[in-house]
Amino acid sequence: MDRQQISRLAHAHHPIAAPLSDGSVARLLDRATAGTDEGRALDLGCGEGAWLLRALAARPRWQAVGVDVDAAALTRARESATALGVVRRIGLHHVDAREFTAKEPFDLVLCVGATHAFGGLLPTLAAARALLAPGGRLLVGDGFWQRDPSPEALDGLGAAREDFADLAGTTDQVLADGWTPVFGHVSTEQEWDDYEFSWTGALAEWAIDHPDHPDAATAREAADRHRAEWLHGYRGTLGFVTYLLRRD
Repeated sequence: MDRQQISRLAHAHHPIAAPLSDGSVARLLDRATAGTDEGRALDLGCGEGAWLLRALAARPRWQAVGVDVDAAALTRARESATALGVVRRIGLHHVDAREFTAKEPFDLVLCVGATHAFGGLLPTLAAARALLAPGGRLLVGDGFWQRDPSPEALDGLGAAREDFADLAGTTDQVLADGWTPVFGHVSTEQEWDDYEFSWTGALAEWAIDHPDHPDAATAREAADRHRAEWLHGYRGTLGFVTYLLRRD
């Protein structure tokens, strides 16, 4: 069972692949599209298209493009778009986000929980800058250290201390790169717990419901390992911030 398949199963009940509640997602999208009746949105690392589908369902004059390396996730995104009646307003591309180019810029670029595709926050900002129309907005979400990480937290995340800064340091990096936060959301402990319990629970439940599947043991092991890494490692240490950014 590859990483992409594990992720699809784990997000069965939490399609937003980040510690954000439905209410938080709605508020962020409302602010990101405020004052614009129509526009074009791009999601770099869209997965099953949860952000774009929500945006299009509520905004009939918007169009969207999603990019991801997971072909199965894009198939599900297309099926969901068809069911919602928005499939004609969304284009889905099976390509590495780092290699995506477009003839026309976008009014809104999103990359929430997928900055690893570019190697971190700052490379993500650089990629988004090249795809954003003048006056456009960027919605980007990434981790930060809520407190100094313990060795257990670093082991659980497979991370190094220098991989993230604290919230102030992360915001300073964004500002130094020429972006201005015009809105933002720091995920709450409840949002984190809901996300992690959903992630591990969905994966474990799939293994319970498919005991004869050749990947059942692998899925259960991945769920148990992830749960232990979270509860005994990085819970309360790794934070998540989603910025709405503009450039002067």
